[in-house]
Amino acid sequence: MEILSYEIEINAEPEKVWSVLWGDITYRQWSTAFAEGSFYEGTLEENNIIKFFDPKHNGMYSRIEKIIPNEEIKFLHLGEIYDGIEVPKDWGDATETYFLEENDNGTLLRTEIHSPEEFKEFFEEKFPKAQMIIKHLSENQL
Repeated sequence: MEILSYEIEINAEPEKVWSVLWGDITYRQWSTAFAEGSFYEGTLEENNIIKFFDPKHNGMYSRIEKIIPNEEIKFLHLGEIYDGIEVPKDWGDATETYFLEENDNGTLLRTEIHSPEEFKEFFEEKFPKAQMIIKHLSENQL
């Protein structure tokens, strides 16, 4: 399991960054860094299953392990979705955690990913792009 970490300073309060991360319209905007037309379904509450899709309804599903609004959310990735059908995967402790830390400049957004090595290159390429979009949306939207 690879442990990947990405962080970016954002000149906006944590509540604004959180709303950009998980608001339907803004999530669709920043997640284009991974796949154009991405979206998620589900309610952001602890132990809920969230499904992350591309426009063809392929993607992955995850359980929310922890959520503290405006501060932290942790997903445990459980499997992939093909044509709307869930396929469990034995990824072990494959998690994705977002930390929002308020500071004098606004918010430090840090994402820690425990990933199978096969996905490392993908994340290394895509996550910095996603964070730049999150920064832009957080700093420039009303």
